[in-house]
Amino acid sequence: MAKKDITQTIKEAASKAPEKVTAAVKSAVDIASEQHKRISEWTKPQKRTFVLFAILMFVVMIIFAVFVFFLTLKGEERTMVPDVRRMDLADALVKMQQRELYPRLTLRFTDNPLDRNLVLDQSPPPGSIVKAGRRINLVVSRGAVLDKIEDYSGRNIDDLRLYLQGLSTTTKGLVSIREPPLYIFDISAPGTILDQNPKPGTEISGPTILDLVVSKGPEAKDIAMPSLLGLTLREMASKAATTPLIFSYKMRAAHDKEAPGTVVEQSEPADKNLKQLDRVQITIAAPAARKGYTAGVFEYTLPEYPYAVPVALDVIVPNGTRTTLYSVKHPGGSFSAPFSVQSGSVLVLMVSGAEVTRKEVR
Repeated sequence: MAKKDITQTIKEAASKAPEKVTAAVKSAVDIASEQHKRISEWTKPQKRTFVLFAILMFVVMIIFAVFVFFLTLKGEERTMVPDVRRMDLADALVKMQQRELYPRLTLRFTDNPLDRNLVLDQSPPPGSIVKAGRRINLVVSRGAVLDKIEDYSGRNIDDLRLYLQGLSTTTKGLVSIREPPLYIFDISAPGTILDQNPKPGTEISGPTILDLVVSKGPEAKDIAMPSLLGLTLREMASKAATTPLIFSYKMRAAHDKEAPGTVVEQSEPADKNLKQLDRVQITIAAPAARKGYTAGVFEYTLPEYPYAVPVALDVIVPNGTRTTLYSVKHPGGSFSAPFSVQSGSVLVLMVSGAEVTRKEVR
């Protein structure tokens, strides 16, 4: 009995199911239709406003994009580099500031004191187109190394020549010496500057020539000719260094009873009065032959000097040791000095501390 009731219930529910489904579908369709109708009624009056708003936003975005593009494309403002050469630095800076340009300065000396604070050169060159704010390289004159004549009195003229020569590398010979200077006898050491023109403190406005009065030492006095016969080479060199005479040398083989390597003749007799820097001929008997040694007379023609200058003959032996063989004060012209050195040595002639020439002894 119970089984029959259950079966009956299932059949009744199955027969009613299509009706429920149909009712649910119909209800959903009605709701969708109503929503569609409602949406259509809500957007219709606002459709024009919505479309206009969308178009406006699109146009604004386009304008903004174009503005950003051209702003990036334009970049910094460009300007032309002015010509500020030969202008005073202050005026040049004002002119560059007007173009929104900034300087990078390099200072240097010139040979004209009047160039001080003038712009000598610039980079980039005038007329170049550059961005505003660019740095422009300016070379500005610091004027001359010397703007006034110094006091040279008491200085040695050779030292002054070296000093002015050093300045000429940056000033192109702003101050030079009129050659030859005026030499006079004076108790001051030879080569000492006694007077000058222009006077110390004179302002320099361009290339200037110095007129100098220079001492040539005390006036020559009579000198008694010393006796040199029998002196060895070393003794002769020592005597020449302290005697204000100019000795010229020749060397020959020793004769009978003559000692090799000594003075055997002198052109002026002993005790004869001579003038300072007079020339005297000295004859030396050649030293005895020694294996590995060479003897002779070194000869060289020097320029003529206004006063006697230090002249020395040095020797550099094969092992590298250097010594002075002969040292005198010499006025220039023909110079000679005897020597006896190891073969392979080098003889070096020095004048006022500077090398003039060298010769290898073979």
